Amino acid sequence: MNPQRLATTVINRRMLVALVMGFSCGLPLLLTLSVLQAWMKEAGVDLTTIGLMSLVGLPYTLKFFWSPVFDRYALPFLGRRRGWLLVSQLALMASLVWLGFNNPAAHPELLALAALAVSFFSASQDIVVDAYRREDLPDRELGLGSSLYINGYRVGMLLASGGGLILADHIPYSLVYLIMALCLLPGVITTVLTPEPRVPSFPVSLKAAVVDPLVEYFSRSHALWILAFILMYKIGDTMAAAMTTPFYLDIGFSKTQIGAVVKLFGFWATVGGTITGGIAMIRLGIVRSLWIFGILQALSTAGFFLLATIGPSLAALSAVIAFENLSGGMGTSAYAAYMASITDKRFTATQYALLTSLMGIPRVLAAAPTGYLATLMGWQGFFIFCTLIAIPGLLLLLRITGRARS
Repeated sequence: MNPQRLATTVINRRMLVALVMGFSCGLPLLLTLSVLQAWMKEAGVDLTTIGLMSLVGLPYTLKFFWSPVFDRYALPFLGRRRGWLLVSQLALMASLVWLGFNNPAAHPELLALAALAVSFFSASQDIVVDAYRREDLPDRELGLGSSLYINGYRVGMLLASGGGLILADHIPYSLVYLIMALCLLPGVITTVLTPEPRVPSFPVSLKAAVVDPLVEYFSRSHALWILAFILMYKIGDTMAAAMTTPFYLDIGFSKTQIGAVVKLFGFWATVGGTITGGIAMIRLGIVRSLWIFGILQALSTAGFFLLATIGPSLAALSAVIAFENLSGGMGTSAYAAYMASITDKRFTATQYALLTSLMGIPRVLAAAPTGYLATLMGWQGFFIFCTLIAIPGLLLLLRITGRARS
């Protein structure tokens, strides 16, 4: 690709929209998790109630149940995608303000209801943004657009968790949540100003919006193999990540070293990897990127085996984190682009919501036995296992490449 065409692909309205929308989707997530937990703890709420509050995140897992509504119906303003997006964003802002003006100690049930509303409208925003991005971006820009969306998402999470907790040391939580709600205004403005994507057809009935996406998907010859690939592609990476903090502490790193190298330096390494992966996909295509980035992901997991052998060396930790987060960011951008590429544009909201819900399963199920495995195998054996378990996901590419768009 010549430099002029590359610059046009990288710097355009569609990429800016993907970045801003990613920020808007990432910001609400931790406001119902870490920030809310800190608020409840300070208010004297018991740990059992704080633990149960994690259930308010269920809409993120179950969002495919109401996603067909966004494919089937169009509101009488701004178009099918932008109309629903504007409603979701305004309702999300109102829910955040409502959440902030609750009293955790006096009425935890009202707090839970407000947090559930935040999660519901945040998950709804995710559904419509994913559908909009798939329909707005040409196939050749899916990789870079997905990487910018992911980076915007991470910045939103960082602002909500880090910024929210810092603000809470100086101002009431009601003002924290009000400020965070106002931080969603750039997304609202973007929704109003960006054009509605053009899609040839949509479902003509709610039944068609629910049934047809599933019929269309499972009529593909490699449908089940694709689902298996989505489950397995990042499973080694996910399992290793679930145990890294206990691992760092166990081999002798201090919390300050972990915070500085793993969290701060690692964040920017991930951002760099995601952007690098997005740009590389313009040249490589999605299929080759999945192969290359997947192999790098597996090799980076093996880096933890080396760190376990070397011990608490700050230089070794920095090298492992740089490689792991760069390759992980590249793999994530290819992974997201692939899922977008296999959705049918007639049912983007429903199919993408189903695939992303499926993508979240390994984070829960595969991470659950990692503590037991690390105890049984030791750190070196555990990270070798996490490296090897990435191989089935790569082998599944041999079965699905006929369905992937390069």
